Formats: sequence, C-alpha cells, structure tokens
Amino acid sequence: MKVFKFGGASVQNIDRIHLVADILKSYPNEKILVVISAMGKTTNALEKVTEAFFNNHKDEALLLFEAVKQQHLTTAKYLLVTHYNAALEQLANFFTEVEWLLHDKPVRDYDYYYDQIVCAGELLSTAIMSAYLNEAGISNEWIDVRDIVRTDNNFRDANIDWAFTQQKIDTDILPLFEDTDIVITQGFIGATDENESTTLGREGSDYTAAVFANMLNAESQTIWKDVKGVMNADPKTFPDAQFIGALNYTEVIEMAYYGAQVIHPKTIKPLQNKGIPLHVKCFLDKTLPGTVIHNSAVKHLPPIIVVKPAQALIHLHSRDFSFVGEKPVADLYELLASIKIKPNLMQTGAVSIQVCLDDRTDKIEKLALAASEIFEVQVEKGLTLLTIRHYNEAILHKMIGSHVIALRQQTPETVQVLMHPHS
Repeated sequence: MKVFKFGGASVQNIDRIHLVADILKSYPNEKILVVISAMGKTTNALEKVTEAFFNNHKDEALLLFEAVKQQHLTTAKYLLVTHYNAALEQLANFFTEVEWLLHDKPVRDYDYYYDQIVCAGELLSTAIMSAYLNEAGISNEWIDVRDIVRTDNNFRDANIDWAFTQQKIDTDILPLFEDTDIVITQGFIGATDENESTTLGREGSDYTAAVFANMLNAESQTIWKDVKGVMNADPKTFPDAQFIGALNYTEVIEMAYYGAQVIHPKTIKPLQNKGIPLHVKCFLDKTLPGTVIHNSAVKHLPPIIVVKPAQALIHLHSRDFSFVGEKPVADLYELLASIKIKPNLMQTGAVSIQVCLDDRTDKIEKLALAASEIFEVQVEKGLTLLTIRHYNEAILHKMIGSHVIALRQQTPETVQVLMHPHS
C-alpha cells in the first residue's frame, strides 16, 4: 500500500491532470490511496467568496462562486466524454451545498463559514479527477473524506479524532482495495460528529496523506510537487540551490521550524511514529529520483539556508534595571501564547530581552502594548533573519555581505543572524 498526495499545482490545468494519470499508470497492480488538493488557486477564490458572504455581500459572494463553478465545469467538459453526466451530477451536489449556505445570513463565526465553503475546492477537484481516471481506464473509487476523518469543531484548525478515524479507515476504506487498486479522496478537510465540514489548518493536505499512511500502515508516502525534490535553499531566491537526495525526519522538522518551505512538522509525526518513509517527487518528470525522508542518520549535508524577510525586533528593558528573572520571562511567554505569535529568535541579557518575530503589524502592536506594562519597549522593523544549518564561515560571510548585524546566535550546527538591510 502506497499513499500519494498531489497538490493544487499538479491538477491546475488539463495538461497537468494528464501527467497525474500518466504517473498513476506507471504503478500497475499497486494499491494506492490518492489524496488530491483543490485545483490551482481555487482555495484563494473560495476564501474571497467566504469574505464577501461574511460581510453580507450576498450577490458578490454568489458571483464569485459562479466563477469557481464555471472554471470546474469547463475543466470537466474538456476532460470528460462518457463520464461527463455522472460527474456533472456529483459537481451539482457540491455547488448546491455551498449556494444553499450563501443564500443564508451569517450568524456564526467566520471560521465556521470558511470551512463550509472552502472545503468545496477539494471535493470538486477529486470528483473531476476520479471521473477522468475512470474514463482513461484507471479504475478507482471516490470517497468523501468527511465520512472518514472525524474532527472536533475547532474550525480552520481542527484536531483529528484518531480512534474514530482509524475505525472508519478499517471498515470503509480497506475493503475498497479488495475490488480496486486506487482510492481517490481529499486532503485538508474533515467533519465533526454533527456532519459540519472542518479544515485541518496549514499544510492540511500533506497531513491528511500522512494520517492515512499511518492508519493504513503504508509502505511509503509520496508528495508530488513541481520541483525535483527538497533543495538546500529556495531556488526562486538562490538559482544555484542544491538538490538534497536524502534527509531524516529530525532535519526536516528543524528546517521547517526555522521557516523553510519544506514539509510541515505535523505531517512528519504520523510517519515518524511508524517509520514510514516520505518521498518528495516531481510530477513534471516522474523519472527523477526525488528526495527521501526517513529515520536514518544522513551525513555530509550541504549548508541549508533559510531567509525570512519582514522581521520585527522588540527590545524589552526592565524598568528599574533589575535583572530579567524568571517572572518577567514567564510573563512574556504567556503574552506570546495569548497573542498566538511565535518568536523566531530570542536573546536574554541581564536587564533586557530581545525578541525577533514575523512583522504582523496587528500582533506586534498588541504585544508591544501589553509588554509595556512590564518593560520599556522599543520596536525595530524591516529586518531580515538568516538561518544556516550545517554552516561554514565562508557561506556565512558571503550571505551577511554588507548587512549590519542586529543579533546573532549560534550553536555548532546552526547560526542565526538578524540583519538590517544595508551597512
């Protein structure tokens, strides 16, 4: 049993949908559970629908949703012949689910409506993909993941009920593989025990795939992306970024912690618990080996570079020059938790603390205001945080260049430098 996850970029147009079919054809007689995201920028479009609806702009919301409908109907028309009518009926049910809600007035929290509307993206894309694959001779069963993945009602960041979900996988998913090799389902979404749709938060589709891999005791999980694998830096910023063939789970979690756009740590955990390897492969060229992420130690990694712009540095100084002891530090952590903001770097001196954070203006202002009851507060903005794992002095010197260093921390493994843009 394998678990594949295809992201929005891999199903954003007809040519790429053909590539997905081609990939699945190259795994004959393999049992594969396939998790597919919403097509292209559909999630963004549905977020705009939600905003319009929540702001009581019903006509605008319906108009925006009509554009999403037409886009999916056009894709279905180009792809399908014999399976078109059946797919159309299935799509119409999902359209109705959203439109029925849009004709209502918002009386609940934004996050609730977000989940009811945005979940349509995954349902629409998988319905079209399943019909197309069946038409192309790749027999598969389509499943509404909301019937399988049970969550609490923490909308937009729902927590999975593992025991219930495992039971549903055992009774509803596993038997399907007796009659078919491929099961198609959605990532990112689930449902409460009252059948209200939920979403699983950031990187929810990768996480869904990992949950399935864990519960199916899969031999591996593969995430198909439009890159050849994991790189040591963002290739958009660093054209000479190096490909990394193998990593271990811990390294990937460290990279993600420092801000690398790799695999979210919550995706790694269900795989790590059962020692299931994760492959990151390129759907544009399935012959490339990709990156494998596993439990074993990996030596001789290149320097891994993460650059985070738009950073704010908050200087906190004790009011009476008393030492910054346990109490003020504990108070600060409590503030950070209540505002739901994570420090990227923190340095404590005798009478001061410096905290580097992503510059989210509303949260920075809230923090500065609350902290001013305990400390004297100064805020600096427009900084960049550079993190290099497995660094050497040459690469560090090159990356710092003429920048002025505001803060520096290092261990034998990792160096972090917070920099002003110019000397």
